[in-house]
Amino acid sequence: MSSRVANTYWVDERIRAQRVSPRTTTAMQEMSVELIGSRSEVRRRGGIIPSWVLFGMILLAISAVCITVNMRTRAKAQFAAGQLSSIEAEVESLRTVNQTLKAEVQKLKTDPRTIELAARSRLNMVRSNEYVVPVE
Repeated sequence: MSSRVANTYWVDERIRAQRVSPRTTTAMQEMSVELIGSRSEVRRRGGIIPSWVLFGMILLAISAVCITVNMRTRAKAQFAAGQLSSIEAEVESLRTVNQTLKAEVQKLKTDPRTIELAARSRLNMVRSNEYVVPVE
C-alpha cells in the first residue's frame, strides 16, 4: 500500500512541474518595450513595416519580372519572324533561278541552235569551214 501512495505522489509532482507559470501582462509589456522600444521610439524610427506594404512590394517585383520576361519573349519572336520572312524570300528567289536553269538545261539538251550558241560562246568552238581572224 505504501508503494501506491508513493507512485501517486510521483505522478502529481511531475504534472505540477510541467505546468507553465502564467506571466503577468506587465512583464510582457516590459519585455516588448525592451525589445522594440516605446511607441514614441517606434514612430520616430519610422515604425514597423506593415504586412500589406511587404505584400505590395512582392507583387510589384513579381509583376516586373513577368513583364520583363514577356517583353523579351516578344522581341525574340519578332526577330525570328523577320528572319523567317527574309529566308522565305531568299528561298523563293532561288526557286526562280532553279526553274530558269532547268529550262536552260532542257534547251541545251534539245535545241540545236542553243547548243551551237553555247559551244561558240562558252567553249570558243568554230565550225570546220570557218576561219578565226583575231582582231586587236
